[in-house]
Amino acid sequence: MGQALNTQSSSVGGDDMNGAARNTRADMTGTARHAQRGAHENGKVAASDDIAHGTPGLSANAPVLDISSLTLEFPIFKGVVKALNGVNLQVHQGEIVGLVGESGSGKSVTAMAILRLLQQDAFRVTAGAITVLGHDVFALQEPELLAMRGRDVAMIFQEPMTALNPTRKVGRQLADVIRRHQPVSPAKALERAERLLRDMYIGDPVDVLKRYPFELSGGMRQRIMIALAFSCSPSLLIADEPTTALDVTVQRQVLLLLRQKARALGTAVLFITHDMAVVSQFCDRVYVMYAGSVVEQGPTASLIASPAHPYTQALLRGLPENALPRTELPAIPGHAPDLSALPEGCPFRDRCPFADEQCRQKPPLEPMPGAPERAYACWHPARSAGVSQSE
Repeated sequence: MGQALNTQSSSVGGDDMNGAARNTRADMTGTARHAQRGAHENGKVAASDDIAHGTPGLSANAPVLDISSLTLEFPIFKGVVKALNGVNLQVHQGEIVGLVGESGSGKSVTAMAILRLLQQDAFRVTAGAITVLGHDVFALQEPELLAMRGRDVAMIFQEPMTALNPTRKVGRQLADVIRRHQPVSPAKALERAERLLRDMYIGDPVDVLKRYPFELSGGMRQRIMIALAFSCSPSLLIADEPTTALDVTVQRQVLLLLRQKARALGTAVLFITHDMAVVSQFCDRVYVMYAGSVVEQGPTASLIASPAHPYTQALLRGLPENALPRTELPAIPGHAPDLSALPEGCPFRDRCPFADEQCRQKPPLEPMPGAPERAYACWHPARSAGVSQSE
């Protein structure tokens, strides 16, 4: 894997960064009417010569990340929390894949399981597997895991203030990660850290390297987290709601930087969010999770234009741009199920307007007829597809 960074990539230039501050929420988060164009452009970039390196030891068609029928639970007093229930998910080299769902759907647990960051004695994998770069994650020994984290797989966490060490200067934190995985001197590591911050359009990287994280704004800290994640040119980047704590204009800047860097290096990205609108502009494909299960997946533009699962439709109807002025946003009735006492059958049954007796049996995730790149877990996709997003 090549270590040279493409510091001259210009898909987000100074004018773009200044213009970002003037863009509105609608510009960042247009949905169905913008998704077709956005996903088409993303697909072209992913397949272009912008991909700067390959993934050693991995065949051209093999996914960088392959989660197969993963079932994971947390033992509790007199029971278990069934956090993941047969999750299937793939991310290939150079693509950006969204993982979306409301809080408690299992998104972050999935991310933590990929890197085995869950407390070892606090969970059980009862079925399935996670394969990263051809390696079974649950079969790796601790030294192999430590080598993989940061070098092959990196992660951007939700809150940069808690992810960065507040007692150590930014330069030292970046240099330590670089030297952990690359045989370079402290001086060379700092030079590389400075280049990484310049790539993030930080105006005075030398000064920032000398600062503590608490001296910087939230947007600046998140740019540092992106630089840290890309410091070893990973094959896979997991971004767990990286813009949650940021305002809209800073959010746009961070997303543009993240996409630019991923495209330049050919890094696969698993982008975790609860915001379908951001997914529509940022991701090539999307998986929709509910109660620990994937309920729908497919290319972003196609899925947003014609969602098949009632839960996906409900998420899209709740977007502000799909509501009439001065009206309340439609909410999904009821509550997400208790993962320690999941209902029989479809987990969305109690909140679904189309549920019937057949929904007492759990529907499998099956390919959509005529569109094998899409799949859904619903007994009545034709019935629910008749409901428009604006209704």
